[in-house]
Amino acid sequence: MLLPADKRTKLDDTDDNLFYSYPRFVTHVDDGFIQQLTDLYRERLKPNTRIFDMMSSWVSHFPNEMQFAHVEGHGMNEEELAKNPRLNHYFVQDLNANPKLPLPDAEFDAVVNCVSVQYLQHPDAIFAEIHRILKPGGVAIVSFSNRMFYQKAIAAWREGSEGDRVELVKSYFDSVKGANIPGFSKPEVIVRKPNLPSFMQMLRIGSGDPFYAVVAYRQS
Repeated sequence: MLLPADKRTKLDDTDDNLFYSYPRFVTHVDDGFIQQLTDLYRERLKPNTRIFDMMSSWVSHFPNEMQFAHVEGHGMNEEELAKNPRLNHYFVQDLNANPKLPLPDAEFDAVVNCVSVQYLQHPDAIFAEIHRILKPGGVAIVSFSNRMFYQKAIAAWREGSEGDRVELVKSYFDSVKGANIPGFSKPEVIVRKPNLPSFMQMLRIGSGDPFYAVVAYRQS
């Protein structure tokens, strides 16, 4: 087990299906973060490919001009997923209760996860599934900021610094390896924090959400 039991706990341990039973038609990060993510997708995703948008919602932040062969969505609220115009198909599943994805091996060119990795209680199992469904050479992009539903984030995430969280996600990728499993490439970390004028730093005034992404490719 990648994480000990006490690091996988949540402050709110009630059924996640209850927490996500009503839709939240909001963005959980600011416009600057969204632009950074869209730009990253524009750089790393390819048109006319198959994408799995894991732990998605009513918006995916893909570049408007980029069209894909198929976008498979997954999430915890059907109303949100049904409203997402970029999804060709979607399914609802609690990955903490069942980490096995109902998707074929080597089916997708890319897997993306936006501001949701902090809620995974069994990340090693999930990242093994990401590896399984990716085609050889396929990319996985995990993005996050410093925002979260605090009561639903796992202890390992809540208790760590922003740097610790980057290392945590890197360890999730690194956990996927074995005698017959080539695993992922060395995770690449992208960090883009808003530049603050000196007077704002002194006053501790924020100017936007920090952007973090960890990117890795399935090795063939």
